[in-house]
Amino acid sequence: MGFFDFIKDAGTKILGKGDDNENVKKLIEEEKETMPIEGLEVAVQGDTVKLKGKAKSAEDKVKAALIAGNIEGVAKVDADELETEEPAVIDDIFYEVQKGDTLWRIAEIYYKDGSRYKEIFEANREVIKDPDKIYPGQMIRIPNFVA
Repeated sequence: MGFFDFIKDAGTKILGKGDDNENVKKLIEEEKETMPIEGLEVAVQGDTVKLKGKAKSAEDKVKAALIAGNIEGVAKVDADELETEEPAVIDDIFYEVQKGDTLWRIAEIYYKDGSRYKEIFEANREVIKDPDKIYPGQMIRIPNFVA
């Protein structure tokens, strides 16, 4: 669980506005109350963001990668050097939002129950600020998915 792929032309527009490394780090650290990462280091190299540090959990590692990857201009996130205190036991999958999608529709597809959209929203609070405002190309987690 070290490399994550993203849509390069979708996401928050912060690259090219000052120090890219610091801008990405600041965006991730805005969520430090819910997902603390010790010694976070960020290196933007072309369209790849490398993350280094120590996350409290595998879920926090994934959340940090999602924040970094949902930035316009980022195609890959390398989180190999972002260690976790506990072993990675996540049964989540990643989903690329398509044109016309809603969280309700996505919940119907994966859980067969649209009302479970709140679970998807809660698992992605760091990248979805409003459940009615998702966009094509955005990468999100579908938590606790059992095929």
